[in-house]
Amino acid sequence: MLKKRIIACLVIKNSIVVQSIEFKRFLPIGSPLIAAKFLNQWGIDEITILDIDATPTLSSPNFELVKKISRQIFVPLSVGGGIKNINHIRQIIKGGADKIIVNTGAFDNPQLISQAAKVIGAQSVVVSVDVKKKNGKWQLFTHCGKIAVKTDLITWIKQIENLGAGEILLRSIDRDGSKSGFDTELIKQVTNNVSIPVIAAGGTGKPNHFLSAIKAGASAVAAGNYFHFTEHSPILIKSYLKSKGVNIRLDTDANYSHHRINSDGRLLKSPDSYLEDLKFQIIKPEVI
Repeated sequence: MLKKRIIACLVIKNSIVVQSIEFKRFLPIGSPLIAAKFLNQWGIDEITILDIDATPTLSSPNFELVKKISRQIFVPLSVGGGIKNINHIRQIIKGGADKIIVNTGAFDNPQLISQAAKVIGAQSVVVSVDVKKKNGKWQLFTHCGKIAVKTDLITWIKQIENLGAGEILLRSIDRDGSKSGFDTELIKQVTNNVSIPVIAAGGTGKPNHFLSAIKAGASAVAAGNYFHFTEHSPILIKSYLKSKGVNIRLDTDANYSHHRINSDGRLLKSPDSYLEDLKFQIIKPEVI
């Protein structure tokens, strides 16, 4: 059985990482290089970078940023934003990325999905499906949530799969930055209609939100804002999920497996007896 993955999503605007709220408001976080470096050290399974300036400004992907980030991390890197043709895809992979992510480019030219699958392999092709609920129905969006399209959600995800995509990045615009939890109804709708892995994104605020997304059928959970404000946050969330029986990779020396974690994903004080026992244990040094 495949392990569930925890993915960090770095949203890039004006060359810095930002906190995104409903695809409309953006608060500065800092350097993407520093963010990627720490997430890599803290046991994240994958890192995704999404350049939200590229498509609206008709710019090409930031190939130089891809190269810089790929050189300092040792986990799979996915890159999205501004990808319009197979040449862009080749350059991103050549720059060190493991996967590409397309949204607007796939709507403009659906055959880009199948072309990419032939060139780099289906496992490296991710299609971002950006969804918002309007009048009780799922509405698809392109151009970083700015332009609505009339294509039916289920029709589109089935077409994505048939064209050869390896994964779907399912992003809820309504929940983005809300910290209110994933839209599990949306996750179930999509996972029940395709057989390829679905990455759930949008709404993470607490550890149990990750768990609910996985229970709804997500193969992986992506979060951005959640990981920016707490040290070792990927390790902490993985420790929590493992304690709930989720099949997940947790192989860092610092794994917090014997610690209690509160509902906000923060460590609770260890009992005095546990701290006393540590006096007589040899702990292998680790740089984290």
